[in-house]
This record gives sequence, structure tokens and C-alpha cells, in this order.
Amino acid sequence: MELPPSLLLLLSIPLLVILLAQCGLSTQSHAAYSSRLIHRFSDEMRAVRVSREGHAADDWPEEGSLGYYRRLMDNDVERQKMNLGSHHQVMFPSAGSKTVSGGNDLGWLHYTYIAVGMPSVSFLVALDTGSDLLWLPCDCVQCAPLSVRYHGSQNTSLSFLLDNDENEYNPSHSSTSKSITCSHELCESGQTCKSPKQPCPYTVQYASTDTSSSGSLVEDILHLASDGVNASNAYVRAPIIIGCGKKQSGGYLEGIAPDGLLGLGLGEVSVPSLLAKSGITRNTFSLCFGESGSGNIYFGDQGLPTQRITPFLPIDGKYIAYIIGVENFCIGTNCLDQTSFKAQFDSGTTFTSLPDGIYDAVVEEFDRQANAKKITFEGVPFEHCYRSSSQELPETPSVTIKLSVNNTFVVHDPLFVVNDSQGGIVGFCLAIQPSPSEMGLIGQNFMKGYRLVFNRENLTLGWSRSRCEYINPFLPLKGEETLGSNASSPISLPTTEQQRAPPNAHAVAPALASRTPSKSSAAFMSNSCCVLLLLLFHQLCCKYHSSV
Repeated sequence: MELPPSLLLLLSIPLLVILLAQCGLSTQSHAAYSSRLIHRFSDEMRAVRVSREGHAADDWPEEGSLGYYRRLMDNDVERQKMNLGSHHQVMFPSAGSKTVSGGNDLGWLHYTYIAVGMPSVSFLVALDTGSDLLWLPCDCVQCAPLSVRYHGSQNTSLSFLLDNDENEYNPSHSSTSKSITCSHELCESGQTCKSPKQPCPYTVQYASTDTSSSGSLVEDILHLASDGVNASNAYVRAPIIIGCGKKQSGGYLEGIAPDGLLGLGLGEVSVPSLLAKSGITRNTFSLCFGESGSGNIYFGDQGLPTQRITPFLPIDGKYIAYIIGVENFCIGTNCLDQTSFKAQFDSGTTFTSLPDGIYDAVVEEFDRQANAKKITFEGVPFEHCYRSSSQELPETPSVTIKLSVNNTFVVHDPLFVVNDSQGGIVGFCLAIQPSPSEMGLIGQNFMKGYRLVFNRENLTLGWSRSRCEYINPFLPLKGEETLGSNASSPISLPTTEQQRAPPNAHAVAPALASRTPSKSSAAFMSNSCCVLLLLLFHQLCCKYHSSV
């Protein structure tokens, strides 16, 4: 015989109280503290409310009534929702998440604004997943100033960047800067120092011919903003490592990184690594380069549940770069045999390059399917170019790479369009270059039109189709929930123990690191049970309410 809903509710209340009390007891820590408690709806609290406001709330619930328990339950469920949420959040540079292509004026790389130091100074930096260090022109001996050509650029997509008057970082002007000495955990050049108190020197050699940056390391803060109205910190001052770039060479003297470069690699000194080690964000970030030139960057972004993924691959047992495995290269519907190779996803490389043998097979098949007359354009660095007989590009075969687990990555913009002096289309090239290396490079031209998630916790690359539109910084990412955060501001650099944690270790907020509770799994199960009990009680209340 089924009990009446009202009787079932009355019988369940004492049991619920006992079980909830047991839930609370099972999650105690070893330390014990005492304090006098006052119930939210007690007579004493009612008197306090009257003394403050002159009257009690009109909806003050009567003890033991259905409304009394419903109010308690609703409040507790909401608190559980907050407590069970992640303490990490999605962050972006305080100037905004927007990125933009520099076009031919700036080597076709993508850039964003960052603000560092106190008082904050903003810099236009190139985005590079192929290196680790954030360096800025600083105490310059040999740097490239912002050029007249850059300031006079007709590229309208750069207009929001042209109000920057400062292009040199000065640590002595920042109250939050600290010198990194040779004895510091993150000083990789410490063994070459003459003294452990000497400023830590750095030199980074890049893949481009004779291109490098050198100087010394400093600690300062990076200004970040959160991406949701429910985020607990609207702004965060994150401690980072900056290369005080006194001397640049090669392409950097030509102005392709006028205000510096933001390394986003797997190394310990990279900004994503330091944000994750400090517990500010999850150990992941995303880049989105739109086909129109603009896009966005987010730290802590884990991507969509529906995104496709492929694993990163180690080199000699170590994860040193964002390297993926290509199983086949496909032109049109023809997936070519013996086109398997490893490739690095490198946003600091403009155009994709393939190992020589793979390159020959790909361009030969593209030639066969292109149905266009080949031509050579002076000054264009690509070997396989074609004439266009109209002001529109002809139909060309699709370019697709097959990755592990039978995942396909369709390249949406594999062509380089050649224009005449009036801007008319005269031809196009397959924007792929050969390389003597066995390792390929997937450059920015293959990344367009995707939200790319570099998940360093799971060591995977995720991708989903996107227009990469500029997102309001204070609205949640489309398709994802906004995550809260317990990270304080400002905070300290990761401790030595945190620095030595494995690269795929989950970050722990500094406030929690020194007091991890024992029997955490039991506490989690207990909290889960409490939530289930509250939901069950909610169903009983709803059933009673509907019956009356």
C-alpha cells in the first residue's frame, strides 16, 4: 500500500536530519574548532532582523512547516552547486581576448595585447606555441622599434593595436618586478653563471634563420580578466617570468615581433605552465584564428564536449612540444599511401611545411586534381602556383589530414591568393613548403577556422569548427559553463615542489595546497550522498505540493 505523500514527507524529515548530520560529521578535518551557532530561522535571528529593519520578513517561514524545510533545502542545494564547482576559471589578457593577424606587414603572425607590471604597461606580442618564454624588448642593446611602415599600415584589422606608445619594458619602473637569479629553480642557464646571485641569463634560438632573443629573466605580474559574470575574480594579477630581451636578431629586427613574443609551449617558464602551477587556471588554453584575421585566446579553456581530439606525442619519452601524428594526407577524396609523419602544431610558423617525400606526393596529387594552369609568381615563396582566369578562385581539391583514432582535420584555408596592384585576383598557390626535416610543421594557415585547445593536462589537441568571433569578455564562452575560482590576487610564483610536479599534473590552488584533507575520497562520497539526499527530499516536497 502506498503511503500518502504528507505522511511520507513527515516520516522522511527526521531521517533526513540524521543523515545530513552524519554527512557533516564524516567530512570533518582533524582540527576542531567551536563557536556558538544561531539557526537562520530561529526566534533569536528573527529578533535580530526586527531590531535591524524594524520588522521581520513577510515570508519568514514557520518552524516545521513545508515552507520552512523547502527554504532550507533550496538554499542548501544552491550552496552544494557552488561548492561542487571547479575553483578554476577561464582567463584572458586584461586588454581583451582578441587576437589579430598582422598580415604581410607583420609576417602573417597573430598578435594580442598583454599588460604587465605595476603600473601596468601594454605590449603587442606575437603568439607562439612553438616556444616557451614570454620576452619583451627591455634595456635594449639591439631591438627593433615600432617601424614607420607598421604605424602607417593600411591593414584595418590592426587599427585597435596602433594606440600603443610604449614598446620597451623597464623592470625598474615596475614595483612588482623581481630579478631572477642564477640560483632560481627556473634558471636553466644557472650552470654557466659566475655567481648564484647573478641575474639569470637566457638565449632562445628560433627555427627561422639566425633569429634569436637574449637577455635576463625577471619576475613580474601579468594582468588577466575572467570571462563570466559569476566568476569569483574579475581581474587577477598573475606572477609570471619575463625575458628582458636586450638583444634580438634575424626576423625580430625586421619587426615581426615589435613588442615581444608570448611563448605558449610546454616548458616550465611559459605563461600557461605558470598559471596552472599557481592554481589560477586549468593546465590548458585555446587559440582561435578566424578566416577573417581576428580571433581570441583563452587560458584554462577545455573546449567543447563535442570537439575532436588527438594525442600529443613524446620525443625520446618526453613531451617537449605540441607534436601530433599524421596517419594520411588527403587531397580531395584520395588519401595518399605512405604519407604518415609527425608534425608540430606551431602558431609561430606562418605556413605549413612537410617532409620532402610527403611534400612531393601531396603537391603532385594536388596538381593532378587542380585543373588549373601552373604559373610562377615573382617573390612568392611557393613552388606550386596557378593562374586564375577570373576575379574569383576556381574550385580546388580539398586538403585533409587524417589523425589518430580516425579523426580528420579539414584544412579550410590551404591557399595563398596572389593579387595584382589593384587588388584583383590573378592566381593562387598551395601554401605548403618542403622541409628536409622528418618532422613537419603545421603553421597558422592550417589552423584557421578552428578553436584549437592545447590540453596540457590530458596531453591532447582538441579542435572544433569556429568563426572565432570576438567574445564579450564578461559573457560565458559559447557552449560552456563559466567556472569559478579561488585564486587570490596577487599571488606568488609556484613553489619548488609545484615546479617539480609532472607536466600533466592537475594544478592545486595555493590556498589548498598545504591543507589537503585526509580521506578525501570518503569526503567526496559523503558530499555526493548529501546532494542525492537533498534532491530526493526535493522530489518528496514536489510530490506533496502537487498532491495538495
